[in-house]
Amino acid sequence: MMERDELHRMIRVDQAGEFGATRIYEGQLAVMGDRGPHSAEIRHMAEQEKEHRAKFDALLVKRGVRPTALHPFWSAAGYALGAGTALLGPEAAMACTAAVEEEIDKHYTEQLEKLAESGADPELADMIEAFREDEREHRDAALANGAERAPAYPLLAGAIRLGCRIAIKVSERL
Repeated sequence: MMERDELHRMIRVDQAGEFGATRIYEGQLAVMGDRGPHSAEIRHMAEQEKEHRAKFDALLVKRGVRPTALHPFWSAAGYALGAGTALLGPEAAMACTAAVEEEIDKHYTEQLEKLAESGADPELADMIEAFREDEREHRDAALANGAERAPAYPLLAGAIRLGCRIAIKVSERL
């Protein structure tokens, strides 16, 4: 059986990630507004991330899980990442989405494997499974909308993915 602390870490980091995603899209839309070629797609993804965040916010309260202490930092960092990539151009904004969602897909898949092995928490597993499908759609849409045409795509995507992995590890604990 999975320990309560491990379940709390999962919920904490997932809520922080969904919060960060909403901030990334807010930053992108602040720069691009409705002028960007992918603004409608970004707005759609942002709405889904808001729904994910709301469900994790509710789960934090329901389960008595403390949020990450790094919320103020993730708020600023997410917004800056979104705005910064949008300033580089629409393909860079899409590269950001593709990179983030690739890491989130891996992260959610690992969590689902742990939950399946332990048979713990079907409610959380169902949420993660549904959200993972949305994240995969976001990644695929970003790739279809030119993510790989962004300037220095391999470097940009690699740096963003590394940042995501670090954010995941830190938010689980703090």
